[in-house]
Amino acid sequence: LITGLFLGWLLFGNASNSEEKNHNHETSETKNQQWTCSMHPQIMQPEPGDCPICGMDLIPAETSADGLEANQFKMSENALALANIETTVINNSTNEASGFVLSGKINENEKTNSIQTVHFGGRIEKLFVNSTGEKVYQGQQLALIYSPELVTAQKELLTTLASKSQDLTLYNAVRNKLKLWKLSEKQIDKIEASKSIITNFPMYANVSGIVTKKMVEEGNYVKEGQSLLMISNLNTVWADFDAYEKQLSSIKVGDEISITTNANPNKEIKAKISFIDPVLNTLTRTVTVRTTLNNKKGALKPGMFIKGILSAKEGNPQNEAFVTVPKTAVLWTGKRSVVYVKQQGTEPIFELRAVTLGNEIGSSYEILEGLTTNEEIVTNGTFTVDAAAQLQGKKSMMSPAGGSVVRGHENHMGMPDSATTQKEALAVVE
Repeated sequence: LITGLFLGWLLFGNASNSEEKNHNHETSETKNQQWTCSMHPQIMQPEPGDCPICGMDLIPAETSADGLEANQFKMSENALALANIETTVINNSTNEASGFVLSGKINENEKTNSIQTVHFGGRIEKLFVNSTGEKVYQGQQLALIYSPELVTAQKELLTTLASKSQDLTLYNAVRNKLKLWKLSEKQIDKIEASKSIITNFPMYANVSGIVTKKMVEEGNYVKEGQSLLMISNLNTVWADFDAYEKQLSSIKVGDEISITTNANPNKEIKAKISFIDPVLNTLTRTVTVRTTLNNKKGALKPGMFIKGILSAKEGNPQNEAFVTVPKTAVLWTGKRSVVYVKQQGTEPIFELRAVTLGNEIGSSYEILEGLTTNEEIVTNGTFTVDAAAQLQGKKSMMSPAGGSVVRGHENHMGMPDSATTQKEALAVVE
């Protein structure tokens, strides 16, 4: 009997202890299990039930994120592949390598523009310039104008010419009157010699250049001082660039700039900045940066789009290496800028990082604070990663303190942002 009891204890006693241990282990796991809502991840309860906000069944919370900080979270490899999330290892850049890229266009040099005006009123009988773009030369005949006032003045000249010996003062007064209307000595002498009145007087170009604007047509009546043509000398042109506010601190008068045109992108034109507009354009939030280019061959046409790259200056602190990231990697809320950094390890862990932006360099941002070289950041699918952080109740772009950003029914029912217990939330609903 004693032998049988001993054998029974050996056989069934160990099995009972094993079952008790297993039961205790399962109880411990169940005790540590947390339950959350798929729509409101900020809800965490120690036992299953209904969400106190929307009433949905609670689901087991992920335990794989244990040990992570509030601004860190995990994503599976499948999720990364489905969301097409790409990461890039950042490195140092310099202004010499990337440069500040400015966009602009070619304009006429306003200092060489000239307005051809009418010196006396009348009717345009003949216009010899038919279209804009025509080249004119100084002294070239532009138009024939009939002027009643000029006809009367010629009659006065011939009348005073006959009594010149008797009243020289009146003769000189009439002659000077014609000179004020820009008639030359040669023209006046011709009228006196022929003793005939000229009805249509010619208008001559004051300067040489290209007609960029035609303001009258043949047959129009014009007044004294009215504009006929705008003539531009295109031997020199302006290259006007638009610089944003953030770029102004790095642009100075005298800086070298390499210019290329869409018509000839393989040819670089070296120039120096000669003017920076002191007034900001409030519509585009840009400032005009200008340089003057030689255009004797006429290769640069006003209206051409151009691109300029600022060259780094020797001894400038901006030549030092700095960190740049693509614009797609930065989430900007207006007050702060954040990026997502991928931590080194076997599992994809992402960390929210606030950064301080510097100058805008082409399609990249200069990073003043927050990142160092050789760190890996998300450059494609940044909004998807941020959404995953929000769903897990982690710190995100719009929620610096963590928790869910997108509110559900609680805003409509006047519920609190978070509920610690189901009892408190149900009391609010009642």
